[in-house]
Amino acid sequence: MQMQNYERQALKTLATDHGMQDLTAKDMAQVLGLVGEAGEVAELMKKQIRDKNGEITPDFMNNLEKELGDVLYYVTSLGHCFGLHLDQIAGTNINKLTLRAQRGTLKGNGDDR
Repeated sequence: MQMQNYERQALKTLATDHGMQDLTAKDMAQVLGLVGEAGEVAELMKKQIRDKNGEITPDFMNNLEKELGDVLYYVTSLGHCFGLHLDQIAGTNINKLTLRAQRGTLKGNGDDR
């Protein structure tokens, strides 16, 4: 699926209208949703290691895909709250990673390494 198509369809399900504005409780709901879903990814990984010795099963892959989709939804909706699109977010991230690779600073701490 194309990112623009995903974004357009996902935003149709956003419970409230968002646009560029001051930070509000609605924005915070998107942040908390993102953190919660990222936590579910971590929990899934923990249980797979603890209960299945880290075995990658079809059930695990199915659940991981669903949880990563939820993370993607909240990235999309939070970006939308501030007028950012997935293509823009992804492009900025690739540029950042490319520059780090060129400088040999992929490992380390901080965004500006």
